[in-house]
Order: sequence, then structure tokens, then C-alpha cells
Amino acid sequence: MASLLTPLNQSISTLRPRSPGLLPRHNLIKTQNLGLPEKPFSPNYKPAIGTKCSTVSSLILELDEPSTLVFEEQDRPLCEIWKEIQGNNDWEGLLDPMNSHLRQEIIRYGEFAQACYDSFDFDPHSKYCGTCKYRGANFFEKLDMADKGYKISRYLYATSNINLPNFFQKSKMSSVWSTHANWMGYVAVTTDEEEIKRLGRREIVIAWRGTVTFLEWVCDLKDILHPANFRGDPSIKIESGFYDLYTKKEENCKYCSFSAREQVLAEIKRLLDYYRGEEISITVTGHSLGAALAILSAYDIAEMKLNIVRDGTGFATKIPITVYSFSGPRVGNLKFKERCDELGVKVLRVTNVHDKVPTVPGIIANEKFQFQKYVEDAMSFPWSYAHVGVELALDHTQSPYLKTNNDLGCAHNLEVHLHLVDGYHGKGQEFRLATKRDIALVNKCCDFLRTEYGVPPYWRQDENKGMVRNGEGRWILPERPRLEAHPPDTAHHLEQALKIATSDEICD
Repeated sequence: MASLLTPLNQSISTLRPRSPGLLPRHNLIKTQNLGLPEKPFSPNYKPAIGTKCSTVSSLILELDEPSTLVFEEQDRPLCEIWKEIQGNNDWEGLLDPMNSHLRQEIIRYGEFAQACYDSFDFDPHSKYCGTCKYRGANFFEKLDMADKGYKISRYLYATSNINLPNFFQKSKMSSVWSTHANWMGYVAVTTDEEEIKRLGRREIVIAWRGTVTFLEWVCDLKDILHPANFRGDPSIKIESGFYDLYTKKEENCKYCSFSAREQVLAEIKRLLDYYRGEEISITVTGHSLGAALAILSAYDIAEMKLNIVRDGTGFATKIPITVYSFSGPRVGNLKFKERCDELGVKVLRVTNVHDKVPTVPGIIANEKFQFQKYVEDAMSFPWSYAHVGVELALDHTQSPYLKTNNDLGCAHNLEVHLHLVDGYHGKGQEFRLATKRDIALVNKCCDFLRTEYGVPPYWRQDENKGMVRNGEGRWILPERPRLEAHPPDTAHHLEQALKIATSDEICD
């Protein structure tokens, strides 16, 4: 990777006004706020308690001895406190009791990650297995998320020819869309003016695909650390499988001719150029292995200094980078964790205490081991890992809606995590659903709801598995429009991104 960082004898040029040639992809124009009504609970929904919290004030009054500060923060609009919600102060005072704005934002980012699952073709009997079902232009519309106020900027791909065989989905058909690539997620940007006002800034979101319930990929982790070498420090190391997934590419595959890393860096540079001068934030989200990629790519953006931009006078602005991680494993060693902290990358890790994925890799030497720094520095212990950021640890046994089982897949499921966030109010507090999030979503891809709610397990599926009748009355699987691989300006923006990292104008 160090080969990508060839020093250049030129400094960053003064940022220019927005170029008319830098048009957003997938029609990133202002979208109409559709104002769709909120979805109701399932018909068989039974509240856990008799009182329904319909306002923020009533919610806060039911908490045990809330502080005046917490009440005032939750009473203020998001646009005024968005930096705190994005972790500017490491979420101090916002998690216990749970701040209502933060709860809603955690769920919102979790839904961006869930969209990767809902749009991904897992069917091994489809020639489109391993790709996204929808084109970027109508991605959110197909997922009933058009009211979110975001548009897809680009899709992300990774080569499947790496040592994580149980993660990638491959078709059993002879004729397939790609023999090397898997769709890994997307980059999106806020385009709706009302949403920008609500957020208090324009937001770039990167969402990474993980695994729904299948945990076999965890067995593929070799516990081998690999130097990141994104900017030359060999002591910063990450798990080798994550490194390969993020950095490897296939020259003969048009979807993998750029690595996932190169795709992210190029697109972030393009968007920051296009929206220069605006208040911007970068948020990265993912579940499971996607959470590992979220932390890795957030670190990369910060390490490469892409989030430091200058105006026409040379004044530098640092764009905040936040990761909302759901059920993610450890990514790198203690040096990696310390470097993320130094760069100001904020990470909120949402976990279920019964989930095993966040406990690996690094079972022996991790952040809970008192002498980790010694064994890593003095002994060069090769299996030392550390979690990054702040943990929000939840417990699915606290939800009265869930049945008792020992299914590790249920404990790991993303929709289950979002359900737990909805009902969490603080340590020792009663589990009460604070929003109108449908409990039926828990059983979308697992079997975890108690039977009295009448929600079938694994209920989300394509109608007739995508089969339709043609004009002759025959059932066929229709051809899908071919997805765009890489925009023609990807190499240009990647080159510009790499120049920033080697420039002497921006100092550490």
C-alpha cells in the first residue's frame, strides 16, 4: 500500500469554487421531502407497560433522577447539538440515561447498515448472487427509505478472491454477473434541504455490508496482524483478513479494478470538493464484518488527512468523522486504537453482551488485559488486539418481547440490536420502547420474537423469489440493469486524495 503514496513535489492547490464539472452521481439533487407517515406497530403488538411515552418531556420525567443538563440537551433540536451526538465529547452524559436524539440517530444509522442486507442478493441459485438488487438512482425508494433525504453517490465493491470464503456469496450458476466481485455497500449524501436543516449540516454516509446471521466467517479469521502502512508507520496493524478485503483488487475485473479502499478515498475526495465551503460530517456505519470495515475506512480517511480541508485563505477545517459500529469484532492492535484516538476518529460500538463476535479476535491479549501495552511493545506479541471507541453494551434478556434461546445468530442480528437500542433508557432502567419502531422487524431475518406476537420468522423475502410472468405467460427471472462499476473520474480523484496525504502543507 505504501506504493500508493508516492511523494509528489507539489503542494495542495488552493481550494477553488465548486467546479461545474463535478456533478453528483445518481442525480444528487435536492429531493422532495415526501413526509411519509410513520409505520405503525404490528397488529398484535402488546406494550410492555401501560403508559406510552409520547413526548420527550414525559420520557425524561420517568427516568430516575435525571440531571438538568440531560433534560436541556434532549429538549434542544438536533441541529444545535449534533457535534455532541456525533461524539465530540465521546458521548459523555448521553448514554446513561440515553439521550433521545442519540437513540434516534443510532437507529437511523443502523437502518443505513440494514439497507445493505435488504438490498443484497444472497440467493446462490441466482446469477446475480453477490450483487445489489437495485440501481443507485432508486435504491432508497425500493427500500421504503425515500423520506430519509439521502441519495446514493456510488456503490462499493470488493474482490472475493481472499481468505474469507465463508463471508462472500457466490452463485452456483454458470453465467454470473461477476466471478470475482461482491457488492459491499455504498456512499450516500444528504440532498434534502429539510433534512440538512434538521441535521445542522450536510452528511456523507458510508455503509458497509456484513453478515445477517451466519457467523461462519469468524472461523476464517487467522488472528494474524498486518501492518496498515497507509502512511508508513509499521507498528499500526490490522487483522490480515480485513486488510485484504479492504485493499486487494483484481485488474481483470471491472468491479474490482480499484480496491474498496481506493473507491472510498476517491469518492470522499470528490464529494468534499463538490460540497466545499459547507458544514459537513462523515459518518461510517456497518454491522458485523461491515463494522470492522467501517472503523478501518474511517481511520484511513483520517490518516490520509482527507477530512482536513482549507478555504481560499488557507484556513484549515477538520471535518468530524464518526463510526456507528454494530456488533463488530476487534480490528487492529493497541497502536491502531491509539492512533484512531489521536486522529479524533469517534467510534460508538453498539453490542449485545450475549454476542460472541465482539469478543474476537484477541481472546488472549486485548484492551481488558492489564499488561497489553507491555506485551505488544516489549514482547512484540503478535496476537494483541484492542477495541476502539466507546461501547454501548445492551442485553437482549432485558426485552420482554424476545423469547429465550441460545441461537448465536439471533444475538448477533442487527435488527435485534436496533430493537434493544429502542428500549434502552440507561443501566438498571426498565426496558420500554421509546419510538414507534415496529417489533416485527426483529423477525425479518431471524426467529427471536415471542410466539404470541404472531410474527413469522425470516419473513422478509422477494415475491416469488423475483420470478415474473412474461408476455407469453411463462415464469422467468428478468434481466437486471447492469450496475455501474467505477465512474470514469475515479482514478483522478484517487490521485488527488493520495496527494493530500503526502503534502507538506497539512501537518500532523
